[in-house]
Amino acid sequence: MDRNILGRARMAGCMAVLWLLPVMVSAQVMPGAMDTGSYFPLLRGKNVGVVANNASVAGSVNIVDLMLGHRLKVIRIFSPEHGFRLTGDAGQAMAGETDPATGIPVVSLYGSRKKPVPADLRSLDYMVFDLQDVGVRFYTYISTLSYVMEACAENHLPLILLDRPNPNGFYIDGPVLEKEYASFVGMHPVPVVYGMTIGEYARMVNGEGWLRNRATCGLEVIRLKNYTHDTRCELPEKPSPNLPGINAVYLYPSLCFFEGTIVSVGRGTPFPFEVFGHPGMKSGTFSFTPGPIPGASLHPPLEGKLCHGTDLRGFLVNNPGKQGQIELSWLLQAFHELGTDPDFFSPYFNKLAGNATLQLQIRLGKSEKEIRDSWDPGLRKFKKIRKKYLLY
Repeated sequence: MDRNILGRARMAGCMAVLWLLPVMVSAQVMPGAMDTGSYFPLLRGKNVGVVANNASVAGSVNIVDLMLGHRLKVIRIFSPEHGFRLTGDAGQAMAGETDPATGIPVVSLYGSRKKPVPADLRSLDYMVFDLQDVGVRFYTYISTLSYVMEACAENHLPLILLDRPNPNGFYIDGPVLEKEYASFVGMHPVPVVYGMTIGEYARMVNGEGWLRNRATCGLEVIRLKNYTHDTRCELPEKPSPNLPGINAVYLYPSLCFFEGTIVSVGRGTPFPFEVFGHPGMKSGTFSFTPGPIPGASLHPPLEGKLCHGTDLRGFLVNNPGKQGQIELSWLLQAFHELGTDPDFFSPYFNKLAGNATLQLQIRLGKSEKEIRDSWDPGLRKFKKIRKKYLLY
């Protein structure tokens, strides 16, 4: 381990979040990126591609800068949704560019093509993958991972994955995706919250034959240290522009369903994924007006409209018993108030849910308990699959 890197590290990967219980208090978690002794020797003298973004840090140093500082030959950067420096809005197609800090070409894996083509991988000896996932099926970094693994398998390129903690890795919840609803916001038959690190997830993709033609990627996972699935983490960098803090990360699995409705989740405000509201809502005492925020939400839903709704910034602090599960009451509440609008649900909702059942259950007035009970068979089956691939 490079001592200078350790000396510069103000947060190695995550720090215990003491105000959320239960908390596993442990030594500081070390992400795979910091275990340089396990992967630098493999990369010396090789041409390297790196899948990374702004949150791909070892301490306070971006993984690309770290590798270049040790004279490793990074010849191509691959960026997920939002781009390498997190300059893209959610859903914004990102064009290829050159990173101004390093002069290295950046290949976008979000936009017209989401999978590297053979020309992108030409001259590479290794691919390194280092993205901070949040453990939620519709967060697109695991889809980027799957396409990168597929491209590496097809082009016989070994992949080194630098594992990172999953801030939502302490529970499993939600409906399991049905095959006919597979998309970039859900490619595989996993629940909304799957309780695995991105390294464990990669092992599952390989082991379950989920790559095209059941190909297998040459994969090496550089493991975390001082981590279990009960460890709660404060991330050193925001994983994407609209998840600015750990509270938004924890609320994301519940609130993202609103992205498939007419309800705003606070995009275009200082607190995205910590509030929800709509001009027609009557309940709640909070209000907000979405506006353009360059690099996060340039044209957010309900831009310029006063939204009435609920402020959830203190919800998890005040309701610790609500941790460890998807909260459906907010979605049911909003439908109760606004469901007479024929456009309450967009077609995108079923992609987020991974089925058509959840929308039907809500329209039929099913209770939260009835909906949650319907998830149990799929969750039990998934947990058996998941267990085979756990590292922690």
